[in-house]
Amino acid sequence: MNLFTRAIVKTPCRNMLNGISTASLGKPDYDLALKQHKNYIFALKQCGLTVIVLDPDENFPDSTFIEDACLITPRCAIITNPGAPSRRGETIQISETIKELDMPCENIQNPGTLDAGDIMMVKDHYFAGLSDRTNIEGASQLNLILKKYGLTSSTIALKNVLHLKTGISYLENNNLLAFGEFLTHPLLSNFNILAVDQDESYAANSVWINGKVLVPMGFPKTNKMIKAAGYQTIEVDVSEFRKLDGGLSCLSLRF
Repeated sequence: MNLFTRAIVKTPCRNMLNGISTASLGKPDYDLALKQHKNYIFALKQCGLTVIVLDPDENFPDSTFIEDACLITPRCAIITNPGAPSRRGETIQISETIKELDMPCENIQNPGTLDAGDIMMVKDHYFAGLSDRTNIEGASQLNLILKKYGLTSSTIALKNVLHLKTGISYLENNNLLAFGEFLTHPLLSNFNILAVDQDESYAANSVWINGKVLVPMGFPKTNKMIKAAGYQTIEVDVSEFRKLDGGLSCLSLRF
């Protein structure tokens, strides 16, 4: 079990109003998003993490979703090559931050694309979702990098979700939160599946941190189910980030 000690987050920029979205939930309220982001940071600290907060960057509307730009494993950091062209420059600042942390660093290169929202860590194994954002070349490069550090990976082709972790979240102890296409997926059959109702599918993106689970606010059935599985939950309101297809895991790098 990998316990986390730190997290990196990136403050939302005003230009987030122009972020990529398929959610049809309207434009985010920027002031409310800032407040929610501060509450998210507080929740991370409640889980025992020291939080590094990066400044907003108006050049990249989606850059608060910092998870997509970098994957941090216990043995190395991997700077991604985001699938959306408008997001590729987001990797520059996170590369500089990783250098300051003095950890081994690798890069996904063209023609490979990879969003780390498509990557789910289960102990020393990484599931990579093949999506509109992560292609087979990006997943192949990831596999080679992970092998170099004694880690493994496998791929799951996505059908209906943006990112792999839109639909599943590993809560440690072999418990997997899942909905829709993942409930009966053969590659996931060895997990104890905690089935999220379709009407609460957004809550499938919850985040295990050091024994606690961050759950988006407003999804009582999922919250109750996670508690019944033995976890302490912390509800976090991320309504304004949902409007940009973002979830709880997207907003931080945890390591």
